[in-house]
Amino acid sequence: MFVNPRVAVVILTKNEARHIQDAIASVRWADQVVVSDSYSDDGTVALAEAAGAVVTQRAFEGWAVQRNAALETTAADWVFFLDADERVTPALAAEIRQVIQGPQVGWWAPRYNYIVGRRIDHAGWYPDYQMRLLKRGFTRYDLTRPVHEVVELDGEAGHLHNHLLHYNYDTWSQFYTKQRRYARYEATILKARGIHPRPHNYILQPLREFRRRYLTLAGWRDGWYGLRLSALMAYYAGVTYYELGQLWRTSPGPPE
Repeated sequence: MFVNPRVAVVILTKNEARHIQDAIASVRWADQVVVSDSYSDDGTVALAEAAGAVVTQRAFEGWAVQRNAALETTAADWVFFLDADERVTPALAAEIRQVIQGPQVGWWAPRYNYIVGRRIDHAGWYPDYQMRLLKRGFTRYDLTRPVHEVVELDGEAGHLHNHLLHYNYDTWSQFYTKQRRYARYEATILKARGIHPRPHNYILQPLREFRRRYLTLAGWRDGWYGLRLSALMAYYAGVTYYELGQLWRTSPGPPE
């Protein structure tokens, strides 16, 4: 059905000077590389242009909004979304070229996560499937999700076999900062649903999260890293409910 379709890789950026050149280097197989930048001030744009990418800029309005807008920055039949701290392996690139000949309109890619120098294979960090390969005109992002975006498909989805490589965090400090931000996002979502924190949530939710990650999802197989990550994610489950309580105390009505 699809004859010689073109593939564009789209990378959303905001101050990604450290990663952007390596990210682009991993996708030179694509017909086009587009960097959709949110007005970086660290040299990201110049580095991306020097690496051969087409650069567009727009103010950040949320991940789903940015990705939907990015889908319109190219005339390619297919778009593969890549984060600046991710890399596409040659095996994954070859598989992408093959699968776009089929009838599916979206493809999930498994992802290896590297946290502070260690690949994490358990505790919910693997296979970490991401919907990244999208056929334009048949896919869009759900605007009701401010983070951890959801793709809506007009057709079938498939699962790729080869992996994305994700270099999530170089330091634990980066991990703490991002998880705190995620906790605030999740609290906002819970409040929008009308959910109020109960006293037992502050204790039971972290305990459940630790059990889920360390035992059910076999975090113990990753040794000390698995224990630490399971404990940290349990802690941030508690932070989510703390943030939710703060939201209700400061703004009793529905979110703006």
